[in-house]
Amino acid sequence: MELAFEADIEYSQIAKIERGISNTTISTAYRLATALKIKPAELFNFDF
Repeated sequence: MELAFEADIEYSQIAKIERGISNTTISTAYRLATALKIKPAELFNFDF
């Protein structure tokens, strides 16, 4: 809920993104990264 507040995004939207139910936009990803104090590219670094 704190992330939703910091990013000014609905909590339900974040929950849908986390569960893979909803895709996000680049602008939303940027707002999430800013709220997390990381570079947006770090949201897309996956190690498989």
